[in-house]
Amino acid sequence: MDHETSLEAEEVLTVDVHAAKNLINSGHRYLDVRTVEEFENGHVEKAFNIPYMFSTPQGRVKNPKFMEQVLSVCSKEDHLVVGCQSGVRSVYATTDLLKADFKHVCNMGGGYIAWVENGFAVKKPKMDL
Repeated sequence: MDHETSLEAEEVLTVDVHAAKNLINSGHRYLDVRTVEEFENGHVEKAFNIPYMFSTPQGRVKNPKFMEQVLSVCSKEDHLVVGCQSGVRSVYATTDLLKADFKHVCNMGGGYIAWVENGFAVKKPKMDL
């Protein structure tokens, strides 16, 4: 097996939602990389949102300012848990953050879907009755 190709996947530490919840409760910041629309429909409490991709009529495209936006609110020493809807975009986002020398970043496996399925607290928009 070629070591070069496997290196990138090994760098991303993926934790399950239970471990992610413990990390968040102990001071890690939760970076939600879903679209603004997804985030506004419900998100992990205390999360902050920087979309990794945008939805366009042609499909999803990568946010060209993702790293710039993260760096405007985070330091490379911050402890971050990165999550998305199901755990795919967050792997790419975590990989990019690691490549940019962020030291303490992990991916939340299963994403927001798994978080909700486990009955963990979420912040949802208030519905007008």
